[in-house]
Amino acid sequence: MNYTVHNQTIDLGNGREITIETGKLAKQADGSVVVRSGDTMLLATAVSSHEVRDDVDFLPLTVDYREKYAAAGRFPGGFFKREARPSDGEVLVMRLVDRALRPTFPSDYHAGTQVMIQLMSSDKEVMPDCLVGLAASACLAVSDIPFDGPISEVRVARIDGVFVVNPHRTELESADMDMMVAGTLDSIVMVEGEMHEVSEDEMVDAIEVAHKAIVVQCEAQVALAKSTGHYGVQREYNHEDHNEDLRGRVNAYLEDKMYAAAQSGKTKEERKTLFSALKKEFLETLSDEERGANGFMLRQYLGATQKKAIRDLLLNDGVRLDGRKPTDIRSIWTEVDYLPGTHGSAIFTRGETQSLTTLTLGTKLDEQLIDSALIKKTEKFLLHYNFPPFSTGEERPLRGVSRREVGHGNLALRALKPILPDVEKCPYTIRLVSEILESNGSSSMATVCAGTLALMDGGVPIKAPVSGIAMGLITDKDSGKYVVLSDILGDEDHLGDMDFKVTGTEAGITACQMDIKIKGLSFQQLREALEQAREGRHHVRREMLKNLSEPRSDYKDHAPRIVSLEVPGDSIGPIIGPGGKIIQEIQAETGTNISIEDVDGRGIVEIAASDKAAIDAALARIKAIAFPPTVEIGTEYEGKVKSIMPYGAFVEVIPGQDGLLHVSELDWNRVERVEDILKEGELVKFKVVGRDEKTGKIKLSRKALMPKPEGYVERAERPRGDRGDRGRDRGDRGDRGGRGGDREDRGRDRGPRPERESESND
Repeated sequence: MNYTVHNQTIDLGNGREITIETGKLAKQADGSVVVRSGDTMLLATAVSSHEVRDDVDFLPLTVDYREKYAAAGRFPGGFFKREARPSDGEVLVMRLVDRALRPTFPSDYHAGTQVMIQLMSSDKEVMPDCLVGLAASACLAVSDIPFDGPISEVRVARIDGVFVVNPHRTELESADMDMMVAGTLDSIVMVEGEMHEVSEDEMVDAIEVAHKAIVVQCEAQVALAKSTGHYGVQREYNHEDHNEDLRGRVNAYLEDKMYAAAQSGKTKEERKTLFSALKKEFLETLSDEERGANGFMLRQYLGATQKKAIRDLLLNDGVRLDGRKPTDIRSIWTEVDYLPGTHGSAIFTRGETQSLTTLTLGTKLDEQLIDSALIKKTEKFLLHYNFPPFSTGEERPLRGVSRREVGHGNLALRALKPILPDVEKCPYTIRLVSEILESNGSSSMATVCAGTLALMDGGVPIKAPVSGIAMGLITDKDSGKYVVLSDILGDEDHLGDMDFKVTGTEAGITACQMDIKIKGLSFQQLREALEQAREGRHHVRREMLKNLSEPRSDYKDHAPRIVSLEVPGDSIGPIIGPGGKIIQEIQAETGTNISIEDVDGRGIVEIAASDKAAIDAALARIKAIAFPPTVEIGTEYEGKVKSIMPYGAFVEVIPGQDGLLHVSELDWNRVERVEDILKEGELVKFKVVGRDEKTGKIKLSRKALMPKPEGYVERAERPRGDRGDRGRDRGDRGDRGGRGGDREDRGRDRGPRPERESESND
């Protein structure tokens, strides 16, 4: 063995452990670790280039997470049977890790850096997403890549009133809070989660529990790095050269002018024009040679001056770029039922951010199938978020759905999911699509608000309306001053120290997402931001409800109608029929879409159609099968002719039960052919006249519903005459042609019978 293995163990309590191992796998990477908990194993690697492009002034960080199907002993779906593009679930995990790692790299480090995490083995109970952040940080900790970590990431859930760190999958099913929290040894850097209308204090309590676990995991990484000799050892780099004289000239020329521009520009376009003009004005004071030689530094110095002017305006004067105070919310206007062809629609506009959201209602057949390496299920609620370039006045090519669009859509979905009605009240598959038409700050929160209104416009009986708001933070390390901002602009998000999105109802929080760009955010600042967010959420909700205060009493006329019915489990088979024959027949005859599934031994049937009469007809057929009525003798029925035989027709009395309508019961007059009276598939009225005592088969009569012809005499009542006379009238049998005569003569007439061949085996 030509390698040395180093490892650390983290005790999670209740007999659960996490181990971090390095030195065995992927040794050509700058750093690699294997993280294991239960049978879940993650391989994480980090590689950073030693070469840097001259035109790069940011960190080209790529975080990639993939779940291998082999880890769960499964084949990938599709024709090629191999892993392809990442699923939405994998993309969301990548975003969680990226947002936690990115602030911990030095601001002047610009080398291309790639962190890859792969699920190599899975455990049905141990969820890998709460281990990915730990694995990503650990592989950086044992490398020489400049990294101001470590960080770690845990899941904290409240189960039966108790906070649990990294709960098992089955435990999570009963949780009313589910949060992913990332942090360092001394602060929180990222939060994302969903919850069932909890208070701000409860949310902070959960974050504090998570941070205690994060500290233990960060200490384990420090110990691992020390054992490998990599602790505090980082490569030397020089990705930026600076000219302090030039920096001073930029500040002296532009600082006051930028401050004035920040005060006077009230719209995004006005500020952009003013700042661009000032930068151009300063550049004209430089020679062509000086501009060409210092392009990289000039971009940084000009941007830094603009950032400082905006931050100083907020910290010193309490005035924001658009003239608002820190707690003010931009003007809001809404409109519902804007698109007549949809099942629900709403426009939500807040300042320069606008979402047009549509609602589509579907059946169980429209549910989304989730088929990943670890999960195979269906989803009844879908929310898709689109962010076209024109929403920010840009021109750029469309290259599919971005990670940002997946993440923002998922946040809005989490916000609205807790307030959706139970399946019994709303059996629809629901799809919301948010089209962002304008964007200048928190389009995901606009999606939440527009989504609520679209649901209500479509008649979906939601439990409570949800609103959302994005909070910001500006701090000054030297003075210790800070200001919390409500309803942040795009510039305030870009230049600020925090982006904290909170959604909820009047009763409490339903979802959150927080990114911290600085170290040392205190829990006091966090509580203050949450309290200010609560007031902001309530204001936004009140403005939303001025247009539509509650869900409409009914769905749109053109929306599909769905009726849900619970039937006994043993009736599922008869409803479906052999090869699906019965259910297909009901759908074809009634013009409905019917789905049925077994849920814990119960049959859940959904019937969908745009016509209520069609639903009623299908419902009657299914109820008759699932809850068959008793066929009563002497009662009139109408049923379909199922098949025709020479001796009569088999007719459906009630769904699932047929009876024989004998040819003698078709009419009072003699019927030669059944086809002369009945055709297969037509409806016929009849009366149940009895049951066969031996077989129990139902006897039917059509003629019993018809008036008896005048002068009709029953067969048994007809005069039969004298049997002797009948015999004499027929004449002597011996005289009958063809059948009379002597039997011997008949035999001779036939000729001798040929001898039969022997039946022996010879």
